[in-house]
Amino acid sequence: MNQWLERHLQTLVGSLGRLWQQPFATLLTILVIGIALALPACLHVLVQNVRAASGGWSNALDISVYMKPAATLEQAEQARKRISQRRDVESVTLVKADDALAEFRRGSGFGEALDALEANPLPHALIIRPAGEFREPAQVETLSAELRKLDGVDVVQLDTAWVSRFNAILDVVRRIVLLAAGLFALGILVIVGNTIRLDIENRRAEIEVTKLVGGSDAFVRRPFLYNGAWYGLGGALIALVVVTIVIAALGEPVQRIAGLYGSGFRLQGLGLEGVGVLLAGGIVLGWLGSFIASTRELRDIEPT
Repeated sequence: MNQWLERHLQTLVGSLGRLWQQPFATLLTILVIGIALALPACLHVLVQNVRAASGGWSNALDISVYMKPAATLEQAEQARKRISQRRDVESVTLVKADDALAEFRRGSGFGEALDALEANPLPHALIIRPAGEFREPAQVETLSAELRKLDGVDVVQLDTAWVSRFNAILDVVRRIVLLAAGLFALGILVIVGNTIRLDIENRRAEIEVTKLVGGSDAFVRRPFLYNGAWYGLGGALIALVVVTIVIAALGEPVQRIAGLYGSGFRLQGLGLEGVGVLLAGGIVLGWLGSFIASTRELRDIEPT
């Protein structure tokens, strides 16, 4: 086992040394792979940040229940207590008619016109927030239907259509990101495979001698597999740098826009899990592209 590990370590370091001997060609290949990985990574970061920014819109799922004009404050309080006992309800806030009128007076600028009213035209209202595990559209609709049946309830208002549309758009974008990632992954396989194929052709005489003295295809293929892994790792590191630069460039403008809307939202990067997936994905794609190309090419090379 120690000899096996030592030989693999020697091959790993030796393959890196061979790449280092051709810095310009190696850099071009790594840059192409890095750009191919950076594009879907940036799209993924965009979708994740949009989801994070929209995560604070839970109040969009609040249900407004307006009591009948003739309903008393005591009836509204009884309805609040009854609704708050439901397990699918997180909180219930009672908005008194007088408080609602006072707030409307402050924000509307119609103070003098409101003074001319003989009575308060606004009803008591309840603001209901569904519990976290009961916020699916169908569950919220069921809750709304049951609230309409309560005594003293006049109108139940719920507007989640735009939230559903927005989430549907995000799901479409997420699938587009997955398709783009798949296409770029195929492109990386082609890039690495073609690079390894050219490398094999340049070392054809060396490979023939190695096979002539008894070297197996697996032995000959090993350094090329490590070459592919180095290509993939280098490309992933370039992609990580690109994503970091993009986030740094857009971070301040996005934060300034969020501040104008009273939000403290900040752009988030890939995170540790995302970085791990990016690096591992680059290495796997590089190794796989090298494996496919080297297996096919070495099969046709035999000592004469």
